[in-house]
Amino acid sequence: MESWIVFRENLVQSIKNIFSHRLRSVITMLIIAFGITALVGILTSTSAIEQTISGQFSRLGATTFTVQNRALNIQIGRRRNPVQVFPPITLIQARKLSAQLGEKDISSSVSYLATGTATLKRNSKKTNPNIAIWAAEGDYLLTAGYELAMGRYFTEQEMHRGSNEVIIGNEVQKLLFSEEENPLGRFIYIGSNRYRVIGVLKLKGASSGFGGDRSAIIPLTNARANYQRTSSTYAVNVLAPTAEALDGLIGEVTAIMRAIKKLKPDQPNNFEIIKSDSFAQILISNLRYVTLAATGIGLITLLGAAIALLNIMLVSVTERTREIGILKALGARKATIRQQFLTEAIVLTQMGGAAGILLGLAIGNLTAYLIGGTFTAPWQWILLAFVLCFVTGVLAGYYPANKAASLDPVEALRYE
Repeated sequence: MESWIVFRENLVQSIKNIFSHRLRSVITMLIIAFGITALVGILTSTSAIEQTISGQFSRLGATTFTVQNRALNIQIGRRRNPVQVFPPITLIQARKLSAQLGEKDISSSVSYLATGTATLKRNSKKTNPNIAIWAAEGDYLLTAGYELAMGRYFTEQEMHRGSNEVIIGNEVQKLLFSEEENPLGRFIYIGSNRYRVIGVLKLKGASSGFGGDRSAIIPLTNARANYQRTSSTYAVNVLAPTAEALDGLIGEVTAIMRAIKKLKPDQPNNFEIIKSDSFAQILISNLRYVTLAATGIGLITLLGAAIALLNIMLVSVTERTREIGILKALGARKATIRQQFLTEAIVLTQMGGAAGILLGLAIGNLTAYLIGGTFTAPWQWILLAFVLCFVTGVLAGYYPANKAASLDPVEALRYE
């Protein structure tokens, strides 16, 4: 009980001393706050970015994967890791895999990128030469995570005959048609070929990066007649019935594809299977470098704050030398005086830390708002911020507190 009373009195006295020297206290708290703001702000932003990336890629579905002839090619910064490329997957091989999956009532589709630099025209309106034209057959919309805002998908007959029908992205619709116009049934030109619009994809937004807003889909047979290249390789998109069945289906597809490719048991796979969230996981894993940078910035700033706090506490000890002498003359113990100054240092850092956390959360969630994310609070990092502030207060305050406790009472009373 006595120790609690002493602690309470030290706490009250510490707060009084902090407010009696407002300017230097505010300056010290601001230094601490900036360090914590950098730490919490960047980490809140990265948490929001992770949630947004995961949310955007979850639109592809948690149960889809793609069989293709190359590994995922993602270059972060200056690192240039070689991308593993296998022999092309032929149309016969892709269709054979899709057919075998169809026999098992598993949705799949065959597709390839016909061109990524197409110009679409309608009357006097045209797009920039940056429209991606995807060639597809089978359940492509379902397996690729697309939804129709209006219209329909290709019929079996249209896919078989390679009809000049097209499904356009939302941005393409805005570029070629006015708000009052219904694009369905209208004709547009892709290069020199005329196509009838039968569908429009739902808006996915620029943040999704790989949405269908600036793309168009045509029947695969039609694309082969107009965009086929000798080096074309095909991808097979597969939709598992449930998330629990995903891994088992990947193993089954791997076995089927190895048989189609006539690989021997001792030969490695010469194709790649990529889950729908692989890209998101790679991006999220690279955010750890941002986390490390934020932690480094925060620690460096806190080091500067610790030095500033050490200097201020030493000044405080000097200014209050006579007060310390009076306390000792009245019977105050060394431990009591040491605790008082140490408490003052810890309170100062915790107040600065609290301000930094609030400012960091505001900055981080402003970033989340701008990228379309939701409110987030990295509680583990907030707790770490308070711990770091506490450690900073102890390390920077112990030497001045110990110096104050060790003062000779007679000399302290004679100090002017």
